[in-house]
Amino acid sequence: MTGSCPSLPHRCSKLRAYGVPSRVTPLYMTELKPLPFKLGSLKGISEKAMLIHHDKLYAGYVKKSDEIGEKLIALRKSDNYEGNATFSELRALKDAETFAINGVYLHEWYFDVLGGDGVADKAPQLSKAFIEKWGSIEDGIKWFSACAMAARGWSILAWDLKAGRLKHYNGDSHNQGGVWGSIPVITLDCFEHAYFIDYGSDKKKYIEDFWKNLDWVKAEELYLKVSQLSI
Repeated sequence: MTGSCPSLPHRCSKLRAYGVPSRVTPLYMTELKPLPFKLGSLKGISEKAMLIHHDKLYAGYVKKSDEIGEKLIALRKSDNYEGNATFSELRALKDAETFAINGVYLHEWYFDVLGGDGVADKAPQLSKAFIEKWGSIEDGIKWFSACAMAARGWSILAWDLKAGRLKHYNGDSHNQGGVWGSIPVITLDCFEHAYFIDYGSDKKKYIEDFWKNLDWVKAEELYLKVSQLSI
């Protein structure tokens, strides 16, 4: 079931519901992307778990991103808003905006590198970067995995545009822990919803299977793109 989301509205139908031609995307429209791999093909992660993860959770962030965007536009147009840092409608919406949009983006980065066979040799340049940073691919995976065990939300190997090199960062929420100016290369969802259906509390086994499911080719493609960028 690659490239289809049977339980979700079709993209064009969603656009038509807004009265917008399918070739036009308004600024507040968040694209709902299908899974890039075949359901049921992952090692350890069941079709049921991934359907809930994608069709319910991820899709919910897409929906709420649009809803928040619409409310922000309406509030701005009303010319009746207050920028109070203790509490205001504007503050609440702006806080929810980063949570929802990061919820969309981070899940897409996570899904994008799944569906592989875990063979690092297929990513020669990224493998070389692992060796340069950690001494070996195995030691890099060991460190990343330990960081993931320590993370409550996300564990991410990113290209840091300011530093001009790979850096590892953890986040306990969608809008906490991330470093602006860093682009994820390998993203691991460490929230309990990602593994509890299949693994219970055995987070360590889930992380081990993540590396078995990692598509190093896709990770390499992303790494080669972002590693050319610097500030």
